[in-house]
Amino acid sequence: MAVVEPLNITIPLRGPYDLREVAMMGFGHRDERTWDGVMRLAFCVDSLDRHVGVEVRQEGDRLDLHVHRTAGDEGELDLDAVARQVARVVSADHDGVAWGAVCAADPVLRRLHALAPGFRPANFYSPYEAAVWSIISARRARAQGIGLRRSLSEAHGTVFELAGRAEAALPTPSQLIGIDDFAGLPADRIPRLHAIAEAAMGGFLDIDRLVALDPSEAMAQLQTLPGIGPFYSALIVVRSCGLTDVLSTQETHSREAIRDLYGLDHVPSDAELVTRAEAWRPFRTWAAVTLRAVGQRL
Repeated sequence: MAVVEPLNITIPLRGPYDLREVAMMGFGHRDERTWDGVMRLAFCVDSLDRHVGVEVRQEGDRLDLHVHRTAGDEGELDLDAVARQVARVVSADHDGVAWGAVCAADPVLRRLHALAPGFRPANFYSPYEAAVWSIISARRARAQGIGLRRSLSEAHGTVFELAGRAEAALPTPSQLIGIDDFAGLPADRIPRLHAIAEAAMGGFLDIDRLVALDPSEAMAQLQTLPGIGPFYSALIVVRSCGLTDVLSTQETHSREAIRDLYGLDHVPSDAELVTRAEAWRPFRTWAAVTLRAVGQRL
């Protein structure tokens, strides 16, 4: 698909920030192995009706966005909305000074923050894209899920040329619902993906709607979708809505990191996890991700 002249916009940063740390985190379908100064993003915008490709570069205390559109989007794209979405994806929409203060008060987080003061979590592009990843990646190795998502996006989404490299955006819901089979995708996943697409087109996965709900209620509602259980509902809410203070009890990696980094002789229970995390408010999500992602460097 032909592309039109790209647009530029910036995102201001507050507090320590390192785009390299965010880009190289390795999360969901992202598996960067090298860093050339550009974070390449290709995604469905929050309105879920079109694609953009974005080259993100850091210049001091700001992020510079080079936004690529598809032909036909001239005059229609809400550039400010794209910037807000990118800021959510790269955790540039929160106060890094306040986050540093939380880290300074905790002996382990203080060490991790000193190791990587600019680290912040990378997030899914949207609840819709997190839900699709949940269906695609379930019960398969992550590398296989990455490859399947890429091939599905190349075949049915949009491919952008971003700083000399091709990046494919996932099909929009209206495109996804038209896919009846795909090589490598088990037949039972197709109805689940169609249900995700229908829910997205009906506003069920709208980012503003989910953020407005209590996180536990949002997770409960998401579990009504076929193929989305407690683990994936938590993944969608915690890692695609840009929330900083939701503590997930559904995954084990953070618990194991707490055991190792805080010198415990056991994996903490739900109650122990909740109690320990009180000191991390209002950044319990960021703290848990940091323990898991940066803690291995210790």
